[in-house]
Amino acid sequence: MMSPRGLFRAFALSEGVTWTLLLSGLAAKAWLGAPDPLVTVVGGIHGAVFLGYAFVSALVGVNQRWGLGRTVLAVALAIVPYATIPFEKQVERTGRLEGDWRREHSGDARDDHWFDRLYRWFILRPFVLTATLLLAVIVIFALLLLIGPPGGWPAND
Repeated sequence: MMSPRGLFRAFALSEGVTWTLLLSGLAAKAWLGAPDPLVTVVGGIHGAVFLGYAFVSALVGVNQRWGLGRTVLAVALAIVPYATIPFEKQVERTGRLEGDWRREHSGDARDDHWFDRLYRWFILRPFVLTATLLLAVIVIFALLLLIGPPGGWPAND
């Protein structure tokens, strides 16, 4: 299993790459008349990576005990183009990505909490964790597709 550091860094960079794809697709559509499906495809890829980054940020934030504020900030920064990259550099520089997955009770009183026990249960079952997170991303992505693109909210039918 990839380390918390490796997983977070991969998703933070991927979020930046998909921002580039999305902005390039939008520019190509506006300036070069690129077809709508291009933006739909790159927008879908970006959306899926965005959701994946949000889940990975929450997972790593819990593991590294970033606290609610820093974890929410990590997720929220995905909304701002390329903001995940300097955030990743900052948490790396400050040592907040050090360490392995918390698979066992560390003796810390916080590990007695039901949420930490559930967290460790999932960490010990990476296939179940991955399947659960992937299912959550698919369900949220599908719901967002049903709602329509952000520029169309709320639908005026």
